[in-house]
Amino acid sequence: MARPREFDESAAVDSAMHAFWEHGYEATSTQDLCEATGLGRSSVYNTFTSKKALFERSLTHYTDSQLTARQALLEGPGTAAERLTALFTTTIDAELERNRRGCLVVNTLAELGMPDDGIGAALRSDTERNLAMLGQCAREGVLDGSLRPGRDPADVAQFVLNTVTGLKVMSRRGTSREAMYAVADLALSALVA
Repeated sequence: MARPREFDESAAVDSAMHAFWEHGYEATSTQDLCEATGLGRSSVYNTFTSKKALFERSLTHYTDSQLTARQALLEGPGTAAERLTALFTTTIDAELERNRRGCLVVNTLAELGMPDDGIGAALRSDTERNLAMLGQCAREGVLDGSLRPGRDPADVAQFVLNTVTGLKVMSRRGTSREAMYAVADLALSALVA
């Protein structure tokens, strides 16, 4: 009879996520994962089968939590312009509070590109879900009068997502809070009615 697992698998995935986020996929060793999760090497491999499989789970865990938070902002109260302002503000503040680690998605894209595997599938899914939420917010902004009419919501969604991505890259390279807010203000001025 097999022994039952004596650890919280979701906590192990969360701990591994932070290790990958800190060091990147390639630079995170199996030993780093053992130390982060508190698991032995055999437990890591018996539970998750490989470093890559654990990374895929970690990336999905990250994107799900980020999308949940972003959805709360984008579907929350206020005009679409107010919600987008909150998105930019929250992005900048979170980056500075997290010691400028950037975004696990952006860091992964920079490190690995868009591979044709489970990692790439997780990245594509994250992009599609973000664009859908941002596109809906843009449509609502035209209806509530807070965003400029005549712009394709899909184009607005791409612009906002790329601005958020750019803010995270700016954070990684040590750009000042003031410069990051200036970029957010410029982006909003292109969108707000």
